Amino acid sequence: MTTTIRIFIAMAFIALTAGCSVHYSTTGASIDQGAETVNVRFIENRAPINNPTLSQRITQKLRDKITSQTRLTQVNENETRADYEIKGAITGYSFSNAAVTDVDKAATSRLNVTINIIFIKRIGDKKGFTQSFTRSADFPATQLPSSVDNKLLEEQIIPGITDDIFNRAFANW
Repeated sequence: MTTTIRIFIAMAFIALTAGCSVHYSTTGASIDQGAETVNVRFIENRAPINNPTLSQRITQKLRDKITSQTRLTQVNENETRADYEIKGAITGYSFSNAAVTDVDKAATSRLNVTINIIFIKRIGDKKGFTQSFTRSADFPATQLPSSVDNKLLEEQIIPGITDDIFNRAFANW
């Protein structure tokens, strides 16, 4: 009798686990089976105030992140049928006060960057998205924005926005 129960339990376990599969990735990226190409188009700068190198820097950082952390290959920007396509525009680039002292003087300032992204998925469930991504970084109000913006962009804002876009597109966050 116990042998029959053991065999039944073993068969039930095999039947339950045979239909399940899990895809693990070291980056957390979930790429559809059969997907091979991505086209990260040049992200245009449409912000009223802008940093002239921001478009190029964010486009290249996003391309590098996707090709280094997935098996996808970046195709020529003229390619119209890539498996995944990312295009967008920088819509906001502004400085504001983040903290004010008791004498109505700014103690901390903030750089805000907003990018509107369109993600097109031509494979799998074909569920793309359109979403705005915003990141900001604070700096002492005693410093001129022009003296800190490149450092804030390179160290905080660009890596943060590219992580947000990558995670939304490929990690379902």
